[in-house]
Amino acid sequence: MTTHPAAPTVAGLRLRPYAGSDDLPGIVKVMNAEHEADRLPWRATREELAAEYSHPSDQFDPARDVVVAELDREMVAFGERSWVDTTDGLREYRMGGAVHPGWRRRGIGTALLRENETRARALAATHETDRPRVLGLYIGEHQPGRQAIAQRAGYVPVRWFFEMGRSLDALPPLPTLPEGIEVRPATADQMRQIFKADVEAFQDHWGGFDASEQSFQRWLDSPSLDLSLLVMAWDGDEVAAGVVNAIYPAENESLGTRRGWLDSVFTRRQWRKRGLAQALIVRSLHLLRDRGMTTAALGVDAENPSGALRLYERNGFAVEMRGSAHRRPMEAEDR
Repeated sequence: MTTHPAAPTVAGLRLRPYAGSDDLPGIVKVMNAEHEADRLPWRATREELAAEYSHPSDQFDPARDVVVAELDREMVAFGERSWVDTTDGLREYRMGGAVHPGWRRRGIGTALLRENETRARALAATHETDRPRVLGLYIGEHQPGRQAIAQRAGYVPVRWFFEMGRSLDALPPLPTLPEGIEVRPATADQMRQIFKADVEAFQDHWGGFDASEQSFQRWLDSPSLDLSLLVMAWDGDEVAAGVVNAIYPAENESLGTRRGWLDSVFTRRQWRKRGLAQALIVRSLHLLRDRGMTTAALGVDAENPSGALRLYERNGFAVEMRGSAHRRPMEAEDR
């Protein structure tokens, strides 16, 4: 692997490709250290990351798209890349990663960003598309270092996202479901249908999603997937709407919380504006409380076209953290 020209400015820094499952503990350690330092409400586990990395796809292949940064053979940072055709007509090459807080302000973050950009451009050169190509990043509001690196590199914020939470005390009663709709327990043979319904429901929302078979398998392999936490509304044999709930025990233990996540709240287009999302959200809150959780959380696009932000606020959720998606044209000159 040819090291990007920016890397030698950091004395002793070595950038190398992902070497397989032996790298997972180090990546999780770096990721969680950054999340803790930046007050991000997530924690990773080796098992969750293994499920994500074990099903390479054209859009994300760890052997191609993960880079590890080492100093004196110690992993101090890592970078990730993926690509997606977005719903606003672009091909976006998304980049992420983390730098261990103990090694910040040494130029490692800048070196990783430039390495990610170089590799993204090399991959883009093998793709044929008539879509404009952009580079993309996500930055939390408590990450001023990442914000400064992105600004110097010419990235600008294009969309805001909120993490929201609420207490599970004093929940409202369960709303009545619309006529002809019923909530039934999810079964293993329905997972592909549920996955496809979720993907379809977000096709007219901003952003983009890896809807590949490999992405589906990552979800199935995720240790957080608990079918008994899925709240699915059916109209006969059709999935009309759903809430994919999850509880992350290791995260809760690390943070000292008892929190459940509404990871995906969706309603397919022909069943919208009938109160389904409201009914399923309230059912999800009751379900999480029955499982011993004391708070619930979710993420939302601040400009969600279906009015999700207002819906969540009506259901007692309040914004706890903000983040933003940043982009720059791929063809733009490096700064």
